[in-house]
Amino acid sequence: MAEYRKLWWLLIAILALTFSILGYFGREVYREAPPIPGKVMTTSGQLLMTKDSILDGQTAWQSVGGMQLGSIWGHGAYQAPDWTADWLHRELITWLDLAAQDKFGKNFDALEGGQQYQLRFDLKTEYRTNTYNAATDTLTVSERRAAAIAQTADYYSRLFSAAPELQKTRESYAMKENTLPSAERRARMTEFFFWTAWSASTERPDSHATYTNNWPHEPLIENKPTAENIIWSIASVVLLIAGVGGLIWAWAFLRKHDEVDPVAPQRDPISLVNLTASQKALGKYLFLVVALFCFQVMLGGFTAHYTVEGQKFYGIDVSQWFPYSLTRTWHIQSALFWIATGFLAAGLFLAPIINGGKDPKYQKLGVDILFWALVIVVVGSFVGNFLAISQLMPAHLNFWLGHQGYEYVDLGRLWQIGKFLGIVFWLVLMLRGIVPALYKPGDKNLLALLTASVVAIGLFYGAGFFYGERTHLSVMEYWRWWIVHLWVEGFFEVFATAALAFIFCSMGLVSRTLATTASLVSASLFMLGGIPGTFHHLYFAGTTTPVMAIGATFSALEVVPLVVLGYEAWENWHLKSRAQWMQHLKWPLIFFVAVAFWNMLGAGVMGFMINPPIALYYIQGLNTTPMHAHAALFGVYGFLALGFTLMVLRYIRPQLVFNERLMKTGFWWLNIGLALMLFTSLLPVGIIQFHASVTEGMWYARSEEFMQQDILQTLRWIRTFGDVVFIVGALAVSWQVVSGVFFHRSGGNTAAVFDPTQKQHAKEEGSCCGSCGGGK
Repeated sequence: MAEYRKLWWLLIAILALTFSILGYFGREVYREAPPIPGKVMTTSGQLLMTKDSILDGQTAWQSVGGMQLGSIWGHGAYQAPDWTADWLHRELITWLDLAAQDKFGKNFDALEGGQQYQLRFDLKTEYRTNTYNAATDTLTVSERRAAAIAQTADYYSRLFSAAPELQKTRESYAMKENTLPSAERRARMTEFFFWTAWSASTERPDSHATYTNNWPHEPLIENKPTAENIIWSIASVVLLIAGVGGLIWAWAFLRKHDEVDPVAPQRDPISLVNLTASQKALGKYLFLVVALFCFQVMLGGFTAHYTVEGQKFYGIDVSQWFPYSLTRTWHIQSALFWIATGFLAAGLFLAPIINGGKDPKYQKLGVDILFWALVIVVVGSFVGNFLAISQLMPAHLNFWLGHQGYEYVDLGRLWQIGKFLGIVFWLVLMLRGIVPALYKPGDKNLLALLTASVVAIGLFYGAGFFYGERTHLSVMEYWRWWIVHLWVEGFFEVFATAALAFIFCSMGLVSRTLATTASLVSASLFMLGGIPGTFHHLYFAGTTTPVMAIGATFSALEVVPLVVLGYEAWENWHLKSRAQWMQHLKWPLIFFVAVAFWNMLGAGVMGFMINPPIALYYIQGLNTTPMHAHAALFGVYGFLALGFTLMVLRYIRPQLVFNERLMKTGFWWLNIGLALMLFTSLLPVGIIQFHASVTEGMWYARSEEFMQQDILQTLRWIRTFGDVVFIVGALAVSWQVVSGVFFHRSGGNTAAVFDPTQKQHAKEEGSCCGSCGGGK
């Protein structure tokens, strides 16, 4: 411990500081969230809606898929409009027409310039003035605005029904017919849409910015970037440059250049140990990984096609049963399930190795129980999603069994609880193998870091239980990003770093000192930017300027460690030449190289492209966001989970030889397909939308008129080529895993690693080299 004391204290200090920041300003989210008025009334005393009816509308919106059908405050799907921006613009246009008729007897478009200017000034004054009275918990609107609200609500009520005059619009938005059958619930949903637009157009008390920091861009009421937005955007760029420069200097002056790589052992130490019963049982986990992977990839192509044929799949009307909102839900949820399963399998494979090459009592039973529990959660959540979006599930059961409505945590709360219990059970299985090893003599620093990451993964998913069905949207967003950003992008990153370091150390390819030091430093760098960087998702989610400042500052630092990933990629690639037997692990290593590349490009370059407040102001909710999401989620965590899967497969099937043709096809077609998807479709569409958002407003960049242009339709069709290439790669890798799990005795063009004579060496040399802190 003494050798690494400074690094441990640095990590602990960073965690204490950053979680304090996250917690302190999280309290600000609670205190400064836009109020949901107890009553919304006209100046004449007519009651329009209440807090309860607005929250009823929120639950109605959740039941149709929520963020999987359009977006709110920029978070969600990209085919239908952002309902906040769209409602606001429609209400403003309606108000102008009503005012023009009242004052001049003409529609607004028929007025002279001076008359239009006068009405637009009145419009801005009425909409940006905050008429909410906190003492009476009442929001008061003018009679004219009440009429504009009613007309806008009527449009949405017809849009979400089966009104024939809006059928073409529903098709453009990839909405099924009669999306929300209940007229009463449609009325309540429009009230929720109104409230999100009111929050986006009304200035905070004692402020010149709206509750959403002037998002979305709406020239009619001069919703434009705040001064703070621009200042902190510039600051984030400066901090990025300073951080990169500081890292390069630290790398040059503090890195030890005289450390010699350890001599690689003659045999792979991990392969020298007889497989335990729990390790042998991991084959079904690997099968589930690729089964869900294939399911997710096919759904991705299916869902992408809905962007060009909103209700049909090559002419076949399938939207009534499998609409866009459902297939997109399944697409995202299946990705999270198979990636998490790959990580769980890697951990369960390591547990016996750490425990000295033997299973704790009943470990195999626990591994089997966890697998079937996972299957039940996957199937149950998917069925619940289907019943909810089909509106077959009773409304009061939707949140618990159907669809929460929030992207990445769409599964019903009961299934979310089941998933959490499964992760905690995995934590228990891991600790049963880890804790005994911690008590054995030797350097346990790397093992301690791995243990800490395992505990964090096991417990931090519980952040999703701090909000409920009727929780304020701003508060919900705060906790949701604890899962999507902090749990997935933070602690899984640390676990992956520590797990890979432990594996390479166990193989005798990396020294204990280098593996431990690198892991502790990497964890500190990830956490420094990653924890407060959670706020970069909340710039416009009803939060205040300090949240924007913290998010912009620390999200810039998130990118800093990614600049050295080229070196990490080279190091991983270099490992395959350290020992002859490493050739048999070539393909898992190549997948880890891809992880480093996409971490730099997808998470780093594409992430920072949309992270500064000024950038996100204009492009939040455009196709630049899924570009980053695909490159980071699959490019980093997808390739990492597949690399773990291939590595575990190689050890639990010792006689397996990877098929070179399959693996080359799988690896390169996945990478090329992903690149084609990003650079021939998503990025061009996003850039064109970006221009429209800057010049006209967010509402226009997501509108039917704009999105159905021929050039954008063509670009969405072009995505088919990338999708097909990617699907071929996915099928190739998946078949390699399936054939390895079930037909592993098939031959190949390379000698297998396994040698029966190695059993004696296993007894002599133990489960690993021991320098990593694992048991012997």
